[in-house]
Amino acid sequence: MAFSLLPRENEYFSLFSQMTVKIQEASNILVEMMQDTNGNSESYAKQIKDVEHSCDEVTHNLTVKLNKSFITPFDREDIYTLSVALDDVIDYIDAAARAILMYDIKEINEHTHRFAKVIQSLAIELHSAISMLEKPDGLNEHIVEIHRLENEADDIYFRAIGELFRNSTEPVTLIKFKELYEILENATDRCEHVANIVEGIILKHT
Repeated sequence: MAFSLLPRENEYFSLFSQMTVKIQEASNILVEMMQDTNGNSESYAKQIKDVEHSCDEVTHNLTVKLNKSFITPFDREDIYTLSVALDDVIDYIDAAARAILMYDIKEINEHTHRFAKVIQSLAIELHSAISMLEKPDGLNEHIVEIHRLENEADDIYFRAIGELFRNSTEPVTLIKFKELYEILENATDRCEHVANIVEGIILKHT
């Protein structure tokens, strides 16, 4: 399958790839933030916020281009929906970093470490899938892996919440970690949502 497009319109694929590069960058910083034991949460959160802002700029550029384009490589609505979904992923990564900072979470447990690593893996798969969108032969294996990773994240979430309610004796601690787990799980859900949008686009053009 190949999309019908004018040469100048391949910029959409480049812009999508730029967004997934930003998602990868933010996820890498989140993993570093989770591993840090020196109290540098504020610095990591700022780095992620800077990446999120730069991703917003790419999203804005894509929207401006969409408003000016006469011919697009696939449905205009799908282009917009995909760009918003990608932006949502990095928004949730940013929200997780801000939660750690805002709630003054000092000790990152194994569940949050695992969440961050899964998000990092999802970011890699998203980039691979989006990079193949123009010529999607072999793309499905990345979609399948995204679904598998999201299922893994669901398992982490259920175990983390169960352990939290079984073992937490401090209501404030429970509230803090419950919120953080939910944000991290939402980030993985957004990755799967991107995969679903990509699947829909491919189906329309095969």
